[in-house]
Amino acid sequence: MKPTLSALAVFVSVVGVLSFAFLVMAIGTDFWYIIDASKWEHNSSIHLSSHSGLWRTCNFQNQCWPFVNPFGGGRNFTDSQRQLLNMHGTFVILLPLSIIVMVIGGVSGFFSLLARAYLLLLFTGALFLLGALITLAGISVYLSYSAAAFREALCISGGNTLEDVDIRFGWSLALAWMSFIAEVLTGVAFLLASRLVVLLRRQDEGI
Repeated sequence: MKPTLSALAVFVSVVGVLSFAFLVMAIGTDFWYIIDASKWEHNSSIHLSSHSGLWRTCNFQNQCWPFVNPFGGGRNFTDSQRQLLNMHGTFVILLPLSIIVMVIGGVSGFFSLLARAYLLLLFTGALFLLGALITLAGISVYLSYSAAAFREALCISGGNTLEDVDIRFGWSLALAWMSFIAEVLTGVAFLLASRLVVLLRRQDEGI
């Protein structure tokens, strides 16, 4: 392979692995959403602070509770609760689906770089961009879900109750964003590699 194509191969290998690792870590960790109620805990033995992932919520004493199964039926929920469950079910499908797309893209990318196959490189680039789009959709749904859950909590508890509570997104969500960026870069790099293969073939034919 020519030096430029070799450099692209190294780049897509490193960034592709990083995008996969970031998303796996994001999905597997429980710091997407953090509720810091330490101001309330000074005069109380109850631990109110918590951090949540896609599947469960935990307090800072490593006690965790799973979320309600969004695919379970036969329960009575309000319309707002049903909407939250539907949104939950959507992002817990989309984000693992992006991992599957990346795995397929990784296998396809390996053979396309090995064979210097234009169409396969093009397909791999499109596949990684599709994975990035799925990741972005999953993150967007999660952000909407978090906002809706916060509004639901305000309705239940009253606005003043959450006055001294610090609520923020955590590093697990940051990893998901980093994975999205790495997926986009990987997809674009594969598209560039497909273009480079065409140019190299034209040069060889010219010789």
